Amino acid sequence: MKPRANTMSATLKAVAAAVKLVAAEEIMPRYMKVAHQRKSDGSLCTEADTAAQGALTRKLQAILNVPVIGEEMGEAEQVASWVEGKQGVWCIDPVDGTSNFVRGLSYFAVSVALIREGRSTLGVVYDPVADEAFAAELGRGAFLNGEKLVSRTVATSLSGALANVDLKRLDGRLAAQLAADPPYSSQRNFGASTLDWCYTAAGRYDVYLHGGQKLWDYAAGSLVLQEAGGRACCLDCDDFGQGGVWQRSVIAALDPAVFEEWKNWIRARQ
Repeated sequence: MKPRANTMSATLKAVAAAVKLVAAEEIMPRYMKVAHQRKSDGSLCTEADTAAQGALTRKLQAILNVPVIGEEMGEAEQVASWVEGKQGVWCIDPVDGTSNFVRGLSYFAVSVALIREGRSTLGVVYDPVADEAFAAELGRGAFLNGEKLVSRTVATSLSGALANVDLKRLDGRLAAQLAADPPYSSQRNFGASTLDWCYTAAGRYDVYLHGGQKLWDYAAGSLVLQEAGGRACCLDCDDFGQGGVWQRSVIAALDPAVFEEWKNWIRARQ
């Protein structure tokens, strides 16, 4: 296997810089100060989401002029961009964790990915409160604030794992079993999928489970985990990349042995 690079490419650096600038100019000045409204699917949207998406679109297309899929676009526009951008499309989640953002909970992030032929090839997830920029490029490794991402020591067995589990999107039977008799040591979920991926990549969580994420929830973060050496699959598909484009379930872990144990436990109870 070709060794991972020790430094970020010029393109990845440019994308990370653009994301950080938009967060500073469009998102953080509105933190805990902006009104919100509900979209047709029940999720929240704020002026920060729409302003950041517009600013990111302009900056990213100046780096590479390909179509953009943004969370705050209409569904028809998203699908049209996907079809048009088979050779390259930017995928933006301007504020992942908008509910946290509105309420003053500091677990939210900006996420950007470049997708080519259906696979993420570059990704940045930026937490503006912690000032942590997770970044990855296909075949070149994962980075945190420009330095090679060095993961913490993780659990060596599922029984000792700290799990991030989103129970509400799981099948009721599986969710009930996880709640009544969890196979792990402890469980968390803070409501920002893009950061969940990166925290798993960094070894802050040992295992991860989510019943269904949108494209912009997994596009960048899944690449960060992959390039950090982690593993991921779907509830019904061993190849995570072959899951549904617009909604995809997640079973993931950083340690390969723990991943297999986690996947097998879940599959045996579906």
